[in-house]
Amino acid sequence: MREFKRTDRVADQLQQELAVLIQREIKDPRLGMVTVSGVSVSRDLGYADVYVTLLGDDDAGRIKENLAVLKRAAGFLRSQIAQRIKLRHVPELRFHYDESVARGHKLSSLIDQAVESDRARNDNDDPGSEGER
Repeated sequence: MREFKRTDRVADQLQQELAVLIQREIKDPRLGMVTVSGVSVSRDLGYADVYVTLLGDDDAGRIKENLAVLKRAAGFLRSQIAQRIKLRHVPELRFHYDESVARGHKLSSLIDQAVESDRARNDNDDPGSEGER
């Protein structure tokens, strides 16, 4: 069984705390429905890269605006984390947009289109062989 490194444990704890803090404590109306999808912490615990996704449309302007709001709130979030988690040094927070969800939706729709076109081609080419299988 794999032993968890301290950085993994700190990253998991940061992800949980940030998810709650962003939803409940940041009152900026420009901030949309933000989900913390992952956190990776540097080996020296100096930096934490926080990956977020947005619910709804993913236009570039809205993403930049939400990241700017989170960047502006990073000091506040860091101070709140310092009160909730017992660490000597709370990592500096750096926010990034996680494109994996949008990429996954795009790939899923491409797969669905390929399956539909394959099914339509098979139905048009061989209508009588369907019953023989």
